[in-house]
Amino acid sequence: MNVIPPTCPDEDPAPDADSASCPDTESALLYDPCQPLPGPRATLPHDLPIFLVGMMGAGKTTIGRGLARALGREFVDLDHELEARCGVRVPVIFEIEGEEGFRRRESTALERCALRRNIVLATGGGAILAESNRKLLREQGVVVYLSASVDELFRRTSRDRNRPLLRTADPRATLRDLLQKREPLYREVAHLTVETGCTPVYSLVKSLVPKLQAYEIKQA
Repeated sequence: MNVIPPTCPDEDPAPDADSASCPDTESALLYDPCQPLPGPRATLPHDLPIFLVGMMGAGKTTIGRGLARALGREFVDLDHELEARCGVRVPVIFEIEGEEGFRRRESTALERCALRRNIVLATGGGAILAESNRKLLREQGVVVYLSASVDELFRRTSRDRNRPLLRTADPRATLRDLLQKREPLYREVAHLTVETGCTPVYSLVKSLVPKLQAYEIKQA
């Protein structure tokens, strides 16, 4: 399996940060998840995978890398895993096989990744569409929903040309429609929900770790 260690390759930069609505976002997203967090490394009382779900642009990759670094775990990006197996980028898979074909391949990759332990997995935005995927995520690990507003999602994805579903006349409206359809599914599958908004990535990671620890204590 092509596991991405938390050494943060340069191909997937943090979301764009030039929004007037979030004055603190620039410093937040310039945080380098490759750098160790201050203080001792956190641990969880289990080796279950941590699954991050949410819309495109929610910060799954950026936050996932930081979380993996904080926990001393491997980071896995489901889209990158799928691309490594297929040998082509996600937009090419969409172009050749359509969304239905892509979703089938995505489900297969998810099944394989979910077997790993001690990982933080960033799923694709639509991975929760299949009921079987939601069941797998819910049962095999701890699911964290990274929530963000339509405006924030649009700001973060507006310059990204690798989003096949946003190749429309009105990407903002497309994001709004996708979020409306998917949010109930994100909330259904999630054990924990985190509002990303303008919060610095470092602060999000720092606040998420004890929530993960507390959640597992309550489930014991």
